[in-house]
Amino acid sequence: METLALPLNHAAIQRILPHRHPFLLVDRIVAFEPDVRVVGVKNVTGSEQYLSPPDSRGRRELPNTILTEVMAQVGGILILVKPENTGRLVYFRGIERVRFYGAAGPGDSVQVEVTVLRLRKQMGVLKGVARVGDQLLARGVMTFALGPKADGSEGAAE
Repeated sequence: METLALPLNHAAIQRILPHRHPFLLVDRIVAFEPDVRVVGVKNVTGSEQYLSPPDSRGRRELPNTILTEVMAQVGGILILVKPENTGRLVYFRGIERVRFYGAAGPGDSVQVEVTVLRLRKQMGVLKGVARVGDQLLARGVMTFALGPKADGSEGAAE
């Protein structure tokens, strides 16, 4: 995909990521700059099975682990949309300097911006930031590695 018709909807995201319901956590891609940044949206609904039990105020929250996975999936789209990476898997290798500042709950629309810090043919480092409106929820630096294509080939010339 050389140019993307934004916003990418759920069906378009499914053509890029291997994840499916209930593990596909990205609802839309609203901004994309190849090899630079991507912005995705996760709409939190009350029917999601992984929300925390109600707290003392009755509010259910998106767990930090799920928020981290949303950031990783948005970053995965940035990597997998490149034609030479079609059919490959992105392995989430680690997250560093992650900090959580708030929580999202049903009715919230989480905007995740992922920017490239370092990008090589087989691996890279991305910075993810998650917000609801002006409220910062989380940020962290993610490391990833690319696996071979599903057919066992390595894809583009190394």
